[in-house]
Amino acid sequence: MKRRDFLRHTIPAAILPSFVNGHTVTALSASPLLNTLTNLTSDTDHVLVMIEMNGGNDGLNMVIPRDNYGAYYQARTNIAIPEAKILKLKGNDKSGLHPVMTGIQELYNAGKVAIVQSVGYPQPNLSHFRSTDIWMSGSDSEEVLDTGWVGRYLNYEFPGFPNGFPNASMPDPLAIQIGAVSSLAFHGPSVGMAMSITNPTCFYNIIDDIQDTAPATRAGKELTYVREVARQTEQFATVIKKAASRTTQQLPYPGNNRLADQLKIVARLIKGGLKTRVYMVRYNGFDTHSMQTDQSDPTIGKHAELLQELSDSVKAFQDDLAFMGIEDRVISFTFSEFGRRIKSNFSIGTDHGVAAPMLLFGRKVQNGMLGKNPDIPSGVSANDNIPHQYDYRSVYASVLEQWFCADSVALQSVLLKHFQSLPIIQGGSCSGFTELNNRSEAGLISNYPNPFTSSTNIRYLSQSGHVLVQLMDGMGRVVRVLVDQVQDGKEHKLYFDGTGLATGVYYLRLQNGSLQQVRPILKVK
Repeated sequence: MKRRDFLRHTIPAAILPSFVNGHTVTALSASPLLNTLTNLTSDTDHVLVMIEMNGGNDGLNMVIPRDNYGAYYQARTNIAIPEAKILKLKGNDKSGLHPVMTGIQELYNAGKVAIVQSVGYPQPNLSHFRSTDIWMSGSDSEEVLDTGWVGRYLNYEFPGFPNGFPNASMPDPLAIQIGAVSSLAFHGPSVGMAMSITNPTCFYNIIDDIQDTAPATRAGKELTYVREVARQTEQFATVIKKAASRTTQQLPYPGNNRLADQLKIVARLIKGGLKTRVYMVRYNGFDTHSMQTDQSDPTIGKHAELLQELSDSVKAFQDDLAFMGIEDRVISFTFSEFGRRIKSNFSIGTDHGVAAPMLLFGRKVQNGMLGKNPDIPSGVSANDNIPHQYDYRSVYASVLEQWFCADSVALQSVLLKHFQSLPIIQGGSCSGFTELNNRSEAGLISNYPNPFTSSTNIRYLSQSGHVLVQLMDGMGRVVRVLVDQVQDGKEHKLYFDGTGLATGVYYLRLQNGSLQQVRPILKVK
């Protein structure tokens, strides 16, 4: 590889590690997305923090179905959380949280958490690497993109980057990633739009003007050269140091907590006045094929430790934002490349699955639960999965539209097609919803007879607008698209011929604007 190509592809991720101790910070530099996020196109000072739960989080043991506890327990007797230990949620008698998540329980009860149930995508891929790329790029399952959804947004808002940046209008990184190498999410059409801090130690090195020493080898000389070019071409270290120095007081964060260390830095930089609008933090360990819980007590163990880290650090972060008077400017959300299977395995763990809940945090999120608890069929098999209720790109679209004030043209450029807008941000933020739409709990779609042998009649209710009705199998894959068109708001009926389908559990999925419902149906011999 030529030196100039090496620098072009690696500097965005390598620059900050030499500046910031121990955390990979990816600062999304001037780009179309950042312009929108930093008042260059859209008039907003809002900030988004993305929390990646790497490895595939078990959503069923995080947000637990209290209304269908018997089926949940039978599907995973060796890891099921005891019913009496589930944390209750204010105003929600159907779901609860893992018993270690007391911090998030407190935030939920205070009106600062939104739970979006069963988030995934059609034709799910169970490879860690491929599914992560799908979530980061915002692509369809069968589509390979070399740009990220945030990078495309930055490019839309800041055309021409990196030429002319930083500048008076945007002197700061457009986005910052901490705790990992530069993510595909921030890749633009021609260059990376992000700045990375590999770990918290790197961050404190910036503040203290400490430069890591390169080894006295040929590779070390190359590394020194890269760092020097980085210092010459990237002018963000100075503004990061100034922003950090302006924040003199923060509330305490939990110790020995990888995620808390990263979120503490994010809060400090936001309070310090950076115009950066997107941050990403990351922590690993959710690939829990074995020993997910303690053999004698399912409320403790590997997964419990991860969820407690998440809960404690998010609670500390939210408290810190409130203490510093910037709580109304910041929302966060969690995501993982996929969920886990419904049924646990014999190794006291769970295998790669499909959909899982996403959690959103902040005083401006629409508190409550969107969607309903996953249906767990009786006699669930080792291959059965939770079908997705919501496409992950609907969450992205809703955040861009309702939090960053992106218009329809921007959304089409970023996400490449239309996705439903979900009621997850309070009204007044941009075009946020005024109340959570709970019609997803109602009987929006049904069929008769059920079970059926070869055919069945489907009935569904819709409001005016685009209607999508899909049939998914037990693995969460879309096997038929039954309706995909604009329809009037009324009751609709259709005849479904299931001849040729194997017997088993299937799911009808209705999507109509912000309305959503997934219902199980059963084909028998």
